[in-house]
Amino acid sequence: MNERTTLEIIAPTVEEALEQGLSQLGLTADAVSVEVLDSGSKGLFGLGGRQVRVRLTVNPPPGMEPPAPPAPKADAPKKAESTPKAREPKKPREPKAPRPEKPAEEKPAAPARRIDELNDPLLNQTEEVISKLIHLLGMQAQVSAHFDETTPDDRHNILVDVRGEDLSALIGRHAETLNAFQHVASLIVGKETQQWIQLTIDVEGYRSRREKQIRQLARRTADQVTRTGKKVTMEPMPSSERRVIHIELRGDPAVTTESSGVEPYRKVVILPKE
Repeated sequence: MNERTTLEIIAPTVEEALEQGLSQLGLTADAVSVEVLDSGSKGLFGLGGRQVRVRLTVNPPPGMEPPAPPAPKADAPKKAESTPKAREPKKPREPKAPRPEKPAEEKPAAPARRIDELNDPLLNQTEEVISKLIHLLGMQAQVSAHFDETTPDDRHNILVDVRGEDLSALIGRHAETLNAFQHVASLIVGKETQQWIQLTIDVEGYRSRREKQIRQLARRTADQVTRTGKKVTMEPMPSSERRVIHIELRGDPAVTTESSGVEPYRKVVILPKE
């Protein structure tokens, strides 16, 4: 059975999260199952609160539901026995071997530093700045910085992994808060080290999950464009997410993509190829 499509949404309220999720999926409410992962909190005087986090799971199409279990059969009437038979002694049951316990599901671990990165002053300074900023926001987290392995000769690109509890407020809607935090942190690290630094900050693997969701959304939208022959304009996205869609669909034989509008409302348009 194919894996069912899921989408996690972070928003101020459950209603807004549901509306955003249905808009992204292009589905109606009766076509998805909703699970509230985090009901959020209002915070003190409206500050420092957590947004709600909701998971939408696309229901299988009609006819694909698992079959219902068969109804229990009625016991057949027993025939009267003319003479009672002596019951044979039951054989003692052999004890069943204990089932091996399933290991608890673990969250993906943060990338480990290479040996040559352990005492790197630039990485240590980056971790110190981001840890201090998170502390000032009233949160606690573990911060790990390492150089981007895709550009091993460029020490200006640094990947930062943040792990902790109740960090949804640091992500925000469509990662708007995380992107702003990332920009501020890059400026501070660059100023303290007197060099240009480009940080990519991820919180609890959010960016990798979001990228997977965007790729799935791009494929579903491309199928819709191919089926209807009409272009579809997607919701506004940051440049990093628009780039994922362009890369995912650039080899598609039936559709093409382009961007329209101005920041921060620039969108991806998926069109049928002529």
